[in-house]
Amino acid sequence: MTGARWTAATAIDAPGTPETEWARWDGLLRLPAAALPRGPVLVVAAHPDDEVLGFGGTMATLSADGNDVHLVSVTDGEGSHPRSPLVSPAELTVMRETELEHAVADLGLPGLRPRRLQVPDTRVHQHEGEVRAGITAALRETGAVLCAAPWTGDLHSDHEAAGRAAGAACLAAGVPLWLYPVWMWHWAFPGDERVPWQDAARIALPPEASTRKQRAIQRFTSQIMPLTASEGDAAILPPEELAHHMRPFEVVFR
Repeated sequence: MTGARWTAATAIDAPGTPETEWARWDGLLRLPAAALPRGPVLVVAAHPDDEVLGFGGTMATLSADGNDVHLVSVTDGEGSHPRSPLVSPAELTVMRETELEHAVADLGLPGLRPRRLQVPDTRVHQHEGEVRAGITAALRETGAVLCAAPWTGDLHSDHEAAGRAAGAACLAAGVPLWLYPVWMWHWAFPGDERVPWQDAARIALPPEASTRKQRAIQRFTSQIMPLTASEGDAAILPPEELAHHMRPFEVVFR
């Protein structure tokens, strides 16, 4: 790492690490390659957009290779703008459902319909048993040979709870689990000791898959653009955050 050492952030709303710092770090290049499986894959997302940000390029690659991809949406993402004076949670639910539909089509999965658990946004930790049951049922029904879920150390309560529920379901079912980070790239820094780099693997994305992912990310206008001019409607994912997810590779913990 070049320049001054970055101070560890302790929360998502703290100042983040620029993508330029991650790009300078050769540790990402030295991660071992993850071999993609053959067979159905179940992807778990705490909110609509998590799966695209953290695993969308791999979803596109799996589909292009002829593998079935299935999706569990734990929440509808209705709590992303709790201080919005104009957009209600019900309206956000519809917006995010539509955005996800277009995004997965961009990934090459136009027929993908998520299993919606409709757990309250920001309260997944209070419903882990319910989430585990939903994931268990999806694993059984799809015959998944792999499950991918949000990383349990992501510093976002919903992400961590969804990852824990997926871990419990996969352990009981004997299905391998990969965990994908989303917010880690914001609050962590290259070589951060809070990150289990020894468990990390890199998934290189073919150019078409990378392009599909970038196109899919742009579908989430409710997250990457202000809903209105009100302070409570500011973008959740500004360009500096999206930059972490535009790389030609993805990282998972195994």
